[in-house]
Amino acid sequence: MTVTDEIDDAMMQRALQLARQAAALGEVPVGAVVYDGQRVIAEAHNRREMDRDPTAHAEIVALRTAGIALGRWRMDACSMAVTLEPCPMCAGALVNSRMGRLVYGAADPKMGCVETLHRLCNEPRFNHRLRVVAGIRRTQCAELLTAFFAARRR
Repeated sequence: MTVTDEIDDAMMQRALQLARQAAALGEVPVGAVVYDGQRVIAEAHNRREMDRDPTAHAEIVALRTAGIALGRWRMDACSMAVTLEPCPMCAGALVNSRMGRLVYGAADPKMGCVETLHRLCNEPRFNHRLRVVAGIRRTQCAELLTAFFAARRR
């Protein structure tokens, strides 16, 4: 395992902790961490129910917090680890933030727009593309979501 792989894995572990916090609050368990090397810049979990905000996905909340922390909107030197493949809104926000890298856990067959339904983070007609690393702790990320929705159906 390379240093980058170790850092990405550690950041995904933190994103999983954040996702578990979201689940405990009744939110869909998705966590996101924005980082530069080993330095965590921002972290968040889904807050749609809490904030009554349809845009309060973990990725969007983390991007907003990171922009404030960095004092700029461009995040080309940063990476984001997120437990679930981003939806179209979040994939678009990652492109617009000029995020350098995206690391995600579980694919999303219903809304995933990084590699599953569309490839928005690498659309050649856009003015920015980012490096994507998929499947880090995929099983843990997917199991957390599956358990959450199974409990909701009961």
